[in-house]
Amino acid sequence: MICSILLLIILTSCVSGTFVVNVTQTSYQAEENHDITLEWTFTTNPHSSSNSLNIFCELITDLRSSVLFHLHKGVEVPESQDEQFAGRVQWDKDVLREGRLRLHVSRLRTEDSGLYVCKVFTSYGSNSGRCWLNVTATSPQQPESRGRIGLYCGLGLTAAALLAGCFCIFRHFLSRNQDF
Repeated sequence: MICSILLLIILTSCVSGTFVVNVTQTSYQAEENHDITLEWTFTTNPHSSSNSLNIFCELITDLRSSVLFHLHKGVEVPESQDEQFAGRVQWDKDVLREGRLRLHVSRLRTEDSGLYVCKVFTSYGSNSGRCWLNVTATSPQQPESRGRIGLYCGLGLTAAALLAGCFCIFRHFLSRNQDF
């Protein structure tokens, strides 16, 4: 009897499948003021409508939790988005049916660094996926090519001045020695 129940449980889980949420990358690195695309994939069910799809994505840091994206019954809920991300997050509606959530975050800030958790709830299951984003500050630098050109010009002029000075000293020395 127990074997029959266990077999039934195993067969049921194999037939119904397991709902899975994955990230395409577990860790991202970006610079301040650049853009990035975060992507999660999840199990789809062709017999389910997008009206049963709920997605909640947030940034979790040591200090607080911020809502990045919220989709309720297939409709985006922008008013639940944290002010930190207002106007900077876009999503691809076209790939959602394929079981992909692609979020484009623009004009990154160092405070966007942290753990991103995306929870997906459907009529056939729920799960979550997480990834890390590290945003580094950009350091003010002069363009590399202009800096190198200036350095090479300076070195060239210094070398030319030294050679001209040596030539003048040599000429002066030769002219004094011819008088003897």
